[in-house]
Amino acid sequence: MKFQIHNNVSNLNLNDIKEVYHSVGWTKHTNEIIKQIFESSNVIAIVTVDDRVVGIGRAMSDGVFNAAIYDVVVHNDYQKQGIGKRIMEYLLEKLKNVSCIHLISTTGNEEFYRKFGLKKTKTGMARYLNPVLTEEYLD
Repeated sequence: MKFQIHNNVSNLNLNDIKEVYHSVGWTKHTNEIIKQIFESSNVIAIVTVDDRVVGIGRAMSDGVFNAAIYDVVVHNDYQKQGIGKRIMEYLLEKLKNVSCIHLISTTGNEEFYRKFGLKKTKTGMARYLNPVLTEEYLD
């Protein structure tokens, strides 16, 4: 499978990106929200196959000390084909000189991120506005 990684969304259809999110059950992502979150992210990986968006990932970083990786998502029809791995490799390469990279895994995908050298934190903390997410992710 031949795919391409893009570093911005300007030439891509937001509906295609929304379809990737929706394919995995993340249905709150509207075109407006997608536009906002990608405009706020300074490291972007959008994977296309035959001009179809099949995977996404993004990060926010100060470029020196800290970065956070968000939304590593592969369309349900394209999972288990190495696309998520390529997204993570791309993001980590772009962030290779950043001292600390944070990521919150979705439940059940922790092992995937361990393959890239990520480990659980001892002092990580979070706050969620959504009570369902609070129940799932916080002690």
